[in-house]
Amino acid sequence: MNAIAGLILLAFVAQAGVADSAPRFEVATLRQSPPPEGDSYPITLGVVSGSRLNLTNVTLSDCIRFAYGLVSDDQIAGPDWIRSKAVRYDIVAVVPPDTPHEQLLLMTQSLLADRLKLVLHHEHRELRYLALVPGKNGPKMEPAVEDPAQPRNNSGGSGRLTGNRVSMALLATLLSRLEQQMIVDRTGLTGEFQVTLRWTPGTGSAAMASDETAAGASLFAAIQEQLGLRLESRKGPLDVSVVDRAERTPSEN
Repeated sequence: MNAIAGLILLAFVAQAGVADSAPRFEVATLRQSPPPEGDSYPITLGVVSGSRLNLTNVTLSDCIRFAYGLVSDDQIAGPDWIRSKAVRYDIVAVVPPDTPHEQLLLMTQSLLADRLKLVLHHEHRELRYLALVPGKNGPKMEPAVEDPAQPRNNSGGSGRLTGNRVSMALLATLLSRLEQQMIVDRTGLTGEFQVTLRWTPGTGSAAMASDETAAGASLFAAIQEQLGLRLESRKGPLDVSVVDRAERTPSEN
């Protein structure tokens, strides 16, 4: 029995060691957002400006989506309040120069665990999604130019997306957020590309995947004609983050 108790204690010590070694922001604040002055309010979903990361007026679901690189709320399960606009947060964190994006996400995960006591686990669930795959004649995109003097410049808006260094995973994520539709990279393409894409907003729903009569340049047609890729409607197991515990009120900064 003593040996078993010792092994359990060692396991807890090892877990604590892993948690303590997780990347963290040296300076960060996480506070509840003040009540909006009107019916609308600005939202910032994880923007790095200079040396600061900003998330403004975000739900806990928004925070989890950013911190874990998820493309849709369908990939998050938990109590209803994590999506409630009545429970919103503001995050400001100092980001060291040249911090890799993956490191930034890990630091944000640590912040949520420290200040909101967030605990979650991952499991696979059957979900419908659009798979981004190579087109019949292959991709039309040019490889990204590795020029240290040329900063990374990827941006998107309603019916438009441009970037000088875009990975296929990032392309799928940006399209998912712009069209509010789960899109998953299944191209098998590695590296980064130059991307310019224009389409009619609101034409990325799974229901339109086989609709060839959609008015304007649908997302499906634009991706095929402009990028040499395709979107396929699929259903299969995807990673889902399940919230086991979280506190609404953040601890002191």
